[in-house]
Amino acid sequence: MSTAIDSLQENNQSAIKAELEACLQTQRKAYHADPNPSLEQRKKDLRALKSMLSENREAIIDAICKDYGNRSRHETMLAEVVMVMDGFNFALKHLKKWMKSQRREIDFSLYPGAKNRVLPQPLGVVGVIVPWNFPIQLSFTPLTYIFAAGNRAMVKMSENSIHLSRLLIELAPDYFPPEKLSFFEETGGVGIQFSQLPFDHLLFTGSGATGKAVMTAAAKNLTPVTLELGGKSPAVIAPDYPMHKAVERIMFAKVFNAGQICVNVDYVFVPTDQVKEFVDLASQWVNKHCPDIRGPDYTSIIDQKSYDRIIDSLEDARQLGATLINLTDGQKASASLRKIPPHLVLNATRDMILLQREIFGPVMPVIPYKDKQEVVDHINGRDRPLAFYPFTNNRDLQTFYLDHVMSGGVCVNDALLHPGQHDLPFGGVGASGMGHYHGYEGFATFSKLRPIFYQAGFSTLKLLSPPYGKLADGMLKIILRLKS
Repeated sequence: MSTAIDSLQENNQSAIKAELEACLQTQRKAYHADPNPSLEQRKKDLRALKSMLSENREAIIDAICKDYGNRSRHETMLAEVVMVMDGFNFALKHLKKWMKSQRREIDFSLYPGAKNRVLPQPLGVVGVIVPWNFPIQLSFTPLTYIFAAGNRAMVKMSENSIHLSRLLIELAPDYFPPEKLSFFEETGGVGIQFSQLPFDHLLFTGSGATGKAVMTAAAKNLTPVTLELGGKSPAVIAPDYPMHKAVERIMFAKVFNAGQICVNVDYVFVPTDQVKEFVDLASQWVNKHCPDIRGPDYTSIIDQKSYDRIIDSLEDARQLGATLINLTDGQKASASLRKIPPHLVLNATRDMILLQREIFGPVMPVIPYKDKQEVVDHINGRDRPLAFYPFTNNRDLQTFYLDHVMSGGVCVNDALLHPGQHDLPFGGVGASGMGHYHGYEGFATFSKLRPIFYQAGFSTLKLLSPPYGKLADGMLKIILRLKS
């Protein structure tokens, strides 16, 4: 029986590999036939992508909700639909400018009459590996810049996005031929085979552990990668900042999508003498805005494994001496609905799981501090985070934190908002990722910024050809004199 199962699995892997390779060959052939699509064609592709989302919005919202068990409709509309549609419009507005060749400076003393240009050109076929937490935003936003740059794309969806994956696989042919765009669902082993393909670029969004595996697989083909990996993103509230305003902005971020956001506030630094005020205000906010976590406005944890992980990490913290504060008035976690009330954790220590791993749920440790250097030392003693959230109106203190804490992105006096700014690059640094894919930087990521030197009719450098003599000596003296 074991041999038969192994044989079946091996045949399945072979079939997956063959399907993926055939799609890549088809797209690459199409790329070679049309390697540099016109502005009009790229805009047509962007509008088709926009139509695919807008014309099937309700079906997409419903599919995501089914994948989650319950996903707030308003959260899907805001983070998946509105944000992505705004990104389409931004790219369409700026695409003509992005596509222009860039004039670069040239040394006329050495190259009289010559010209330097940088010409953005498509890379070819781009692979995209999409996580489950924002499956439309994290597939369609990259596709916006992939198509803007004139490429073709293969997209591998998450195993936790089966309903959405199947819907997109069904819908895509109505808007794009397979040689332009193809979606794939995760049926077991697809991700491994996908990351081993010799793409011209590969974008992965997900955990650091999986990101390492993807990068290792891509390295065998020297495939360049963009990694968006997340991490433990901190917030710090300075004594000068109004506590009620900080609480409402941080707690909105923490309960959005039940905290399952790579750039969410993972933990927060609060002045020691203001911790009680923070806890009281956070409880008031949660009870006002999340009166019934069993209702449709409060999103479920994606799967049982993730639910159990969060519950176990809370229990681990309790056993090691932390104080757990359920911010709701008596609401309890529901295993059947996979919903967990927002929690704060006081007296957290480094040996607790909550301070070692990205939480990715509605749980937030509160760390008291007395001095700004404590904050810097704590953050810099760990991997560089994907996001950093300083809350202060003091310009000097803002500058101090920006100078001393390195992160992928920063949002001053709010949380979560910087990825939605389409003219800002988005990406991690160090353990939280590499590369960018929003805005012009996204267009550049999926382009080859090709340097081109145009020589003039006459080249002065040819006067320096061997055998070298007095003419060459004289020319070099003149050139060096000009450079001195």
